[in-house]
Parts: sequence; structure tokens; C-alpha cells
Amino acid sequence: MTSILKSSLALLVVSTVSLAPAIALAEGVVNVYSYRQPGLIKPLMDAFTAQTGIATKVLFAKKGLGQRIKAEGVNSPADVLLTVDIGRLDAAKTLGITQAVQSDAINGNIPTQYRDPAGHWFGLTTRARVVYASKERVKQDTISYEELADPKWKGRVCTRSGQHVYSIGLIASVISHAGEEAAEKWLAGVRSNLARKPTGNDRAQVKSIFSGECDISLGNTYYMGLMQTNTKDPEQQDWAASIKILFPNSQDRGTHVNVAGMVMAKHAPNQENARKLMEFLSSEKAQQIYGSANFEYPVMPGVAPDERTASWGTLKADVLPLAEIAKQRTKASELVDKVGFDDGPAS
Repeated sequence: MTSILKSSLALLVVSTVSLAPAIALAEGVVNVYSYRQPGLIKPLMDAFTAQTGIATKVLFAKKGLGQRIKAEGVNSPADVLLTVDIGRLDAAKTLGITQAVQSDAINGNIPTQYRDPAGHWFGLTTRARVVYASKERVKQDTISYEELADPKWKGRVCTRSGQHVYSIGLIASVISHAGEEAAEKWLAGVRSNLARKPTGNDRAQVKSIFSGECDISLGNTYYMGLMQTNTKDPEQQDWAASIKILFPNSQDRGTHVNVAGMVMAKHAPNQENARKLMEFLSSEKAQQIYGSANFEYPVMPGVAPDERTASWGTLKADVLPLAEIAKQRTKASELVDKVGFDDGPAS
């Protein structure tokens, strides 16, 4: 198989028409590049088309879409990019592939802490970075991020790599609240409490709790829903049943949250349709669809999460603007290396 063919197969086009500059200016079309799985966004695209009559052409890939838009330049057919995590949203802005969007509708629907002050990115739903705890071995029902460095948890904590974007976001939030020196001390303390070297994804940490390798782990809330409803790999339902969710710092500043979000591409050929899609995605109806599809929380105040997500407990979200957290991401990455976090607990 040639390298060109392999590259082509890496991208899944959720459309009957390929995305190419030749069709980019078609009337009644909006072209979406998406890091989010096709199954998650299809209900949204269908609802948007039903409401507006505007067709959507969606290109899905697990990685490389930002660089692709950059390489395509002024000829890019991309109108809207959908992605997750403040790090990836801010990276798109830094890459120079976004443009500012000024919309009273979007700004009215999305609180200021979940959007770029200059209008280059917007959050749509949130996921909380929580503590998964063994129902059997952890009796307490409250916890703080600070407590993860308490020696009482020595050898009992599991987590994924400190350099993963989810981890970097949390560490950046600690820096934002406590300062660099305190954050470094905290991170070193968490490292000392690790049961093993950071490895795997968030679900793998829950499997480790289930097996008794550790008692608590860090993870995003939506993974609980994905495990609880996993009929393809039903053993994950057993993993989920063995844990409970603790919302850190619920009694003070609130739990760190991150977002799934959107940007308008810098050279969007269908800007008006792109704006309409972004305004629709920010609406109450769309946030409910989007949140339910992946067990996330709508960002619009007063819009309740779906029943399963709500069953995990009350989320009091940290209101620190994600734009402020994004400023500390580089420093967070440096601290991970400085304390040797990914080397695991010191012997």
C-alpha cells in the first residue's frame, strides 16, 4: 500500500461528497473538520440541517486536522473545527488557523470563562477532572486535589501520563490558583503517592482500581458513562461498578473542568453558514444533544445534564477562565518533567 493511500485511509469523510476546494463555495453548505467521533456529532449535524436547510460536510480524523488546515491555507474548505480541551483550542489559535467570531447569540449562551476573550474559540460542553475512588476501600465522599499529595495515599494513586493534555490542564489550573512553587511541591507529592508509573488512558486507571492495584485515580467524568454503557466490552461495566466519583474541591473553589469546543477556520469559505452552525451549537437544544451523546455538561447556565450524568452527583465547577489556565500550560509541562512525574514513584 502506498504512503498516499495510507494517508487517505487515515481520514474518514462523513459525507456523500468529499471535501475539496471545488465544492467549498457551494450554497447551503458548511464544511466541518472534526476530532470528535462521527457518532457523537451526527445527531447535531442532522438537527442543524433540519432546522436551517444547510447541509453539513464532515471530515473526521484523530489527529492532524489543525496542521492540515494550516497547510491548505487560503484554499482550505474548512469552515468550522470541532475539538476538545482548552489546550487544543488554544493551539489552534496559536497555529493561526482561526478567526475571531463576534456573535451576541454565542456570547449570550456561553459564559465568559468558557470562551476566548477575543472570540477565537468557544466551549460547548464541559467534562470534569474528577477522582475515581474504590467503593470498597475508600470510605470518604469528599476530597480535594491538594489532598492527593497527602502521604495517606502513598502507593494508592493511579493516573495517566502527566504530559497528556487532560493532565496538563489540571496542573495548569493548580498553578493558576496556588502559584508555581506550591504547584511543584504538590505535583512532587502526588508523584510520591503513585502506585506505579503513569500509563494508559482514563479507563485503564479504573481497571487498575478494580484489580486492586490502586485505590484512587484521576479521570474525566464522561468515561464513567462510556464504561457504564459499554456493551461491546461488558467487563468495563464491572470496572465502573467498582468505583464512585468524588468531585474535588466541591466545598471551596470547585472542580476543574475542561471543554469540548469549536473555532471558525481562518479562511472559512462559507462564513455565514459557519456562523449559523456555531450559533446553533451554542444553543440549549444543541448543548443537550451534545452533552447527552458523550455524558458531558452543557455550558449554558440552567441547562441540566442528562439523567445518567446527573446521577454521579452535583458538579460545582471552578469558574477560573480557561483562557487563564491556558497561559500556564507550558509551565505545567515543564513541572511534569522537573519533578520526574512520568518516572513514577521514587524507589
